[in-house]
Amino acid sequence: MTCWRIAPADRITVLIDGAAYYLALLQALRQARSRIMILGWDFDPRVRLDPTDPASELRRLLPTLIEQYPELHIYLLIWDISVVYGPSSTAEQLFDRAWQADPRVHFRFDGRHPFGAAHHQKLVCIDDALAFAGGIDLTVKRWDTPQHDPADPRRVDASGEPYDPVHDLQMAVNGEAAAALAELARGRWAEATGETLPPARGPNDLWPDAIALWLTDVPVGIARTRPEMDGEPGVSEVAALNAAALAAARRSVYIEAQYLGARPVADRLAALLERADGPEIVVLVWRQAIGWLERFAMGSNRDRLLRRLAAADRHGRLRAYWLAAPGESEREINLHAKLLIVDDSFVRIGSSNLNNRSLGLDTECDLAIEASDPGTRTAIAGLRNTLLAEHLVRSPEEVGRAIAEGGLIAAIERLNRGNGRLRPYRIDPDDGPKEPVPGTALLDPAEPLDLDYVRRIVRHGLSSD
Repeated sequence: MTCWRIAPADRITVLIDGAAYYLALLQALRQARSRIMILGWDFDPRVRLDPTDPASELRRLLPTLIEQYPELHIYLLIWDISVVYGPSSTAEQLFDRAWQADPRVHFRFDGRHPFGAAHHQKLVCIDDALAFAGGIDLTVKRWDTPQHDPADPRRVDASGEPYDPVHDLQMAVNGEAAAALAELARGRWAEATGETLPPARGPNDLWPDAIALWLTDVPVGIARTRPEMDGEPGVSEVAALNAAALAAARRSVYIEAQYLGARPVADRLAALLERADGPEIVVLVWRQAIGWLERFAMGSNRDRLLRRLAAADRHGRLRAYWLAAPGESEREINLHAKLLIVDDSFVRIGSSNLNNRSLGLDTECDLAIEASDPGTRTAIAGLRNTLLAEHLVRSPEEVGRAIAEGGLIAAIERLNRGNGRLRPYRIDPDDGPKEPVPGTALLDPAEPLDLDYVRRIVRHGLSSD
């Protein structure tokens, strides 16, 4: 099964980069009357949704909303290990309780997952009428604009320290799709806390003015990853959705991937490259991960996957790039997006990466649109062109014309000359190990870990990949 639920949305948009998402979320939160649900991999109450407005700091904003609206309840469910692993402020969450003192602010850490797994969904649901899902947590080092100006004084963390540019995506939906996401969030809350919440009652139309429409009256697929736990089988809808989308590819596959290392994904991409009539494949990855742990666990296997694809690219239809900051050829824009666009017929945006964890172990939620009419196909192609326009520093119209004239790769290579931010991620098919690096399966497993499994990896250098 490729989706948990397919539900219509009256309005849909893709918010490109953190500044757009945070501004839309700020407006939406101020319209909440009944319930706000925030599910995240990480959370930092010091984050400002508007970096120029102290009142938009979450630890100020949320209590203010509670004071203004007597029926409002706020529920926050955050991965418990984030206080150790995530970039947020541990002290703020554990010891500074002033911002969550009101009994209508319900803050819980989510420990309901198998050993080695993470709660990785990034959801905000408001009054069951509006929902946001994607790759952006409400934590530090997520805000940025599409300009990714290295000198932007607003791009600082909660301590006032500047951080590197970052690229990410979030989708907003309303209608029945938003109600379905709220149902999913309530289910996760019940599993983690034992508390069952009824559906919320609030205004039906919460669409903020800050959100421009992308699509209207289109079905939205909701796909999950959920690990096997307590005798219940796992859910691998995201993996099935990716497989089905790639199997249908005819002209182009466009991927923005923070992490890329799952063998099933490599199998399908390699098969497409080996076909004489297969699609062009363009993959955006990060050049260098932030920490040594990610470089070891994700970077080495990402490079192994790309080497395999390069070896399969007998027809010259593969390109891999990393994002360079404007005006600085060696400074990287941190790529945090999780995006798959196939032809002009399919788009998936969510929390899941194309690695083992996201396809089998962690708790994930993705949204997908499949085109069934010319208007939706035009919108999906327009989204791809808008994203490439940001990276190529061109207009979406210019990108669209270039793709129509020469195809995806030819358009990128021509328009990237000059101020373009795409840098080739060069991979030698023969330079590096062909098998997974021993030990990385402990950090990117495809299924829940057990002690016997860990001992086998440590003793024999085996991998689950």
